[in-house]
Amino acid sequence: MIKTTNYTTPQEEFWASSFGTEYIGRNDSSQLLASNLNFFAKALNQAGKISSCLEFGANIGMNLKALQLLYPGVILKGIEINADAAKALRDLVGHKNVYEGSIFYYPVTDKVDVSLIKGVLIHINPDMLNVVYENLYQASNRYILVCEYYNPSPVAIPYRGHTERLFKRDFVGEMLDKYTDLSLIDYGFSYRRDPAFPQDDITWFLMEKKG
Repeated sequence: MIKTTNYTTPQEEFWASSFGTEYIGRNDSSQLLASNLNFFAKALNQAGKISSCLEFGANIGMNLKALQLLYPGVILKGIEINADAAKALRDLVGHKNVYEGSIFYYPVTDKVDVSLIKGVLIHINPDMLNVVYENLYQASNRYILVCEYYNPSPVAIPYRGHTERLFKRDFVGEMLDKYTDLSLIDYGFSYRRDPAFPQDDITWFLMEKKG
């Protein structure tokens, strides 16, 4: 599925542009795939076997590749704003399972077992976070997995020489306050200096819809 979007924030344009394309080369390696396998085996342990997942901001699908190996037969879908990354993503999960465009405008129709976002909320314009929270919530029929930099209060920090492109805060705390039927069932931290399976200092949170 392809969606042409008129971007409403500078952060969207940033990732749809050449910077987003350059990101592809920095995040395509066998070491990252191995680290992702270890990461999701831990982060989704309490979810048991899953049959479907939608990733918000999937890039070329390095997270989805790991899930494909962990859960043979799983139905995988992705949302990606960068055209070059979306092309690679379609090669991985199929044309019909990719929405090319902003996650703000993803039309939630079919629900999945797990809605996933990893290293993306930190790059979202803070004024638009509630839109993304709502889409994550509506897309899931049971679990939401959020994996981001954590900070107890909102803060903006420089990102590769750019300002207003990386924000840290308690994303999950905000979601738990917003949706009273969500409960936190597991969480953890992955360290960039892990000797075997490094990640990017990501804190992950697995939430479940009650009932």
